[in-house]
Amino acid sequence: MSDALDALAPRGEEEHDPQFEPVIKLTEQVEVKTLEEDEDVLFKMRAKLFRFAAETSEWKERGTGDVRLLQSKETQKVRLVMRRDKTLKVCANHLISSEMKLQPNIGSDRSWVYKVAADYAETPATPETLAIRFANSDNAGQFKEAFEKAQKINAEAPASKPAEEPTESKPEEATEPETKAEEAAEETKEEEPAVVAEEKKEEENKEE
Repeated sequence: MSDALDALAPRGEEEHDPQFEPVIKLTEQVEVKTLEEDEDVLFKMRAKLFRFAAETSEWKERGTGDVRLLQSKETQKVRLVMRRDKTLKVCANHLISSEMKLQPNIGSDRSWVYKVAADYAETPATPETLAIRFANSDNAGQFKEAFEKAQKINAEAPASKPAEEPTESKPEEATEPETKAEEAAEETKEEEPAVVAEEKKEEENKEE
């Protein structure tokens, strides 16, 4: 019995516990910007987004995550942004315009269908028909209220600054095409007499 206890007793040898040092130590933290730092969150709620694929005439899931209405501190405009869970990849990104109409999805009181002229979730922007579904009808109603409020905000927001007008071309640049056209015309004028002369020579040779 004592031999069995001795076998289970801890041995005097030290346990082997290797420690591995990383080859490269990451000491600097890289700040990742989402381009949402200058925006205020007006609305946030979990939802699931779908897009209608016209090529196959079916609804395809775009992702599940928090749908947010963000208002720019500079322009006061409100846009809808939605990112997928975990990956945080953008699955919806578009301005909320007054032309958009939330229509109830057939057979559901917790989802809305609407059309977007330009959604920037992908590059380049594409027109989309989207359907967004919430956990219950109350959440869907809250989203509709916030969505329509955002439409009013955008309608009343100050107009964006007009794009800079193109600078006037320099006189040399403005007259360059005309100059080239004139040169081409002069070359044509110079070539025409030569062609006529050759034709006359050919006619004279035939007569001889």
